[in-house]
Amino acid sequence: MKLQFELQKEEKNTKARLGTIHYGGKIYETPMFMPVGTQATVKTLSPEELKEMKSAIILSNTYHLWLRPGEDIVKEAGGLHKFMNYDGPILTDSGGFQVFSLAKPKDITEEGVTFKNHLNGDKLLLTPEKSIEIQNKLDSDIAMSFDECPPANASYSYLKQSVERTLRWAKRGKIAHQNPNQMLFGIVQGGYYEDLRKFSATETVKLGFDGYSIGGVANDHESKENMYKAFSYSTTYLPKEKLRYAMGIGEPIDIIEGVIRGIDLFDCVSPTRLARHGHALTKDGQVNLKNAKYKKDFTPIESDCDCYACKNYTKAYIKHLINASETFGARLLSIHNIRFLIRLTEEIRESIKTDTLLEYKEEFIKRYYGENYGKK
Repeated sequence: MKLQFELQKEEKNTKARLGTIHYGGKIYETPMFMPVGTQATVKTLSPEELKEMKSAIILSNTYHLWLRPGEDIVKEAGGLHKFMNYDGPILTDSGGFQVFSLAKPKDITEEGVTFKNHLNGDKLLLTPEKSIEIQNKLDSDIAMSFDECPPANASYSYLKQSVERTLRWAKRGKIAHQNPNQMLFGIVQGGYYEDLRKFSATETVKLGFDGYSIGGVANDHESKENMYKAFSYSTTYLPKEKLRYAMGIGEPIDIIEGVIRGIDLFDCVSPTRLARHGHALTKDGQVNLKNAKYKKDFTPIESDCDCYACKNYTKAYIKHLINASETFGARLLSIHNIRFLIRLTEEIRESIKTDTLLEYKEEFIKRYYGENYGKK
């Protein structure tokens, strides 16, 4: 059962795209936000709850599942879908982002990356072939090529070498890929340099992947302007009929700006991470429910939100749970925050249908970030 993507519409005023994903007899629309289920679970939530909030594709992490329980255990269970009881589409990352955060520059060779297992200190080697082999056994619907994840502030010469190595690794991974039911995505790198992004995108497209990811935009603290340039530099050279995925992007404005530049898929751990710290996403911006003003606030997080948390519980109650370190509080906020980002992409899709995405962006910014957003 291989996932199929169809481009349905391009917005008149931007490069925004409306698409459909056909999978298992169901149709899902893009642009789409994908919740992250690192260890074969979206933290604190059940698959049934994810379906209720209209989640489609979810992510799992190759590196973490390789270490435990191990890809062979997942394969023996019948693959990730059966192992975690999720019948929607699943995407696995390559493990590269985690591995590069554990490795030193000297540990990166043409063969792969040597690093220490963060659980027990064992020395491990992850290669493009090994990453693909693990993902083949996990049996996700979308697998990622193993790429180098250099810091965004790396020098031009280092980024050029890195892009070239990522291309060689992409070629090796494509040869190693042996799961006919699984899409394989290539990854575009190149920092904020237009020529490197163009080179990376055009050469990756020549290798002929099922879809394309934009990497290297979520692992730094540079300006948003640079991030958006990297989006544009990459999507300009990607085929229109293939899915495009910006990795690690979950800030609302970044999702909107990414869609405007032609991106279809987004993921981030932020909604559940914020929830564990008592933060809720709302149309009027982020709110911290630990604040004293919510002690007697017996209204929902958002009155117009259709999530389980908003339909059944108040800010006062959730504040109490967070202050008492009760995990139910983090669960309720996780439900709300993920549903918030899924609703955001639903609204974005509606505005693409009516060619009003730029107006939607303007109204969203005013309410969420305030009138002075972006002004120096």
